[in-house]
Amino acid sequence: MPAADPTPVDFWFDPVCPWAWMTSRWLLEVAEHRALDIRWHVMSLAVLNEGRDDLPERYRRLLTEGWGPVRVVTAAAHKYGDDVTGPLYTALGNRIHRQGLGPSREAIAGALEEAGLAPNLIDYADQDTYDRELRASHREGIDRVGQEVGTPVIALPGPDGTATAFFGPVITPAPHGKAALDLWDGLLLLASSPGFHELKRSRTQGPVFD
Repeated sequence: MPAADPTPVDFWFDPVCPWAWMTSRWLLEVAEHRALDIRWHVMSLAVLNEGRDDLPERYRRLLTEGWGPVRVVTAAAHKYGDDVTGPLYTALGNRIHRQGLGPSREAIAGALEEAGLAPNLIDYADQDTYDRELRASHREGIDRVGQEVGTPVIALPGPDGTATAFFGPVITPAPHGKAALDLWDGLLLLASSPGFHELKRSRTQGPVFD
């Protein structure tokens, strides 16, 4: 029998978000065992929180610094195609989150080198050249789920074959093996349930990068 077509999955992320990073690692774990066609897209916590004056100073600083990585990812995709987005995100996330470099120039430069991309792409970290494309990608993800969410956003096949999007899943640490596949199967089941919208509890643990 012919192999089944890969399941299309769209994933929106901001490189500086630790929760999106862990969810993306879970999704890649699933892809090692299930046929998935993952399409990576940028979104921006800075854009999401524009106009808010009630943010803690530490978080406000992260949003400001976060423009650099997401702008570089957007520029790289524009110049080299969408296929570079996933590898560049992995290279960035390892440095920002696992190595603790944060959204620094060092992290961006090292990620570009690892991904085999032109080092001068780092210049776009401080430029708004592709902000229109960045905002369009962000808007596409947010329009799927509404404003009362954050990153990540994931879209997968729903009950009638059209994409159903969720904020999350928010997990820590990223599950592996059978636990990763069980979570995937559960998410597919929720997506196949017409009218399902929300399932949530308070976070009691911070990000764990294993």
